[in-house]
Amino acid sequence: MKKEKKEIINKIGRFVEPYRVVRGKKFRLGDFDPGDTGGLGSDRKPLAGELLVQGVRWLAEEQVKLYAQDRHSLLLVFQAMDAAGKDSTIRHVMSGVNPQGCQVFSFKQPSMEELDHDYLWRYHARLPERGRIGIFNRSYYEEALVVRVHRELLERQRIPPDLVTRDIWKQRLEDIAGFERYLARQGTTVLKFFLNLSRKEQKARFLERLDRPEKNWKFSSADVSERKHWDGYMEAYEDAIRRTAGRDAPWYVVPADNKWFTRLVVVAAVVDALRRLDLSYPEVGEARKKELVRARRALMGERG
Repeated sequence: MKKEKKEIINKIGRFVEPYRVVRGKKFRLGDFDPGDTGGLGSDRKPLAGELLVQGVRWLAEEQVKLYAQDRHSLLLVFQAMDAAGKDSTIRHVMSGVNPQGCQVFSFKQPSMEELDHDYLWRYHARLPERGRIGIFNRSYYEEALVVRVHRELLERQRIPPDLVTRDIWKQRLEDIAGFERYLARQGTTVLKFFLNLSRKEQKARFLERLDRPEKNWKFSSADVSERKHWDGYMEAYEDAIRRTAGRDAPWYVVPADNKWFTRLVVVAAVVDALRRLDLSYPEVGEARKKELVRARRALMGERG
């Protein structure tokens, strides 16, 4: 690895560990501050922006190797309350990545066809191919989050009544953890990001959407209704992270009250994951080298 790349990793690497959760047993969401900036004050915001640019550049270079090697894949799962900044974070972090090697899926309410299958079906069909980065803007975790908070959604799935027990959320999270272990064993690195937004900051962002005409389109009255279920969502998120955090598929509880820091933590986590894969361009064998020599000779022999 070149010296400058090592320097980038060292600079941004310290913004990974404080927010990574690999052992969920004693996890408490209250231990993580949504306003944390990793020791960087607002006066260090330009430094964070510079580190983000360096991280995005490094990520773009590694993504080409990932694509060329065609063995590993990367799945980035983003979960958050409304207005936490998922879309803008994805846009900034992946800004330098070749679109051919990256796929983004935003999952809305399931269709009738999707409801006729098991709840993981529609997500499994959109997993990234080898050599690619897949991004789930909301994911299968919604089945243990929004469906848990709004129990009426469970009725639409028409699960046999005897299977809908008081342990259903525990069982779903066990299945999800098993699903992620399976993906890891197939060469898919799974990183899960919970953008940890405070209730106070969410209110401020909602008011900004109302006050600024160019942001009115982002606002939905349903957003305000969902705030009534804040405690239920926090309980569901805590349980989900506690039961599914592991080394094969770590959670990152990312402070989200300051978007500039949110983006830095996310890019640091992705860079760290790609570093661990130790990617390289495929080696060219002797037969291939001879083929390239012949191709060069043919091109050099052309007129014009």
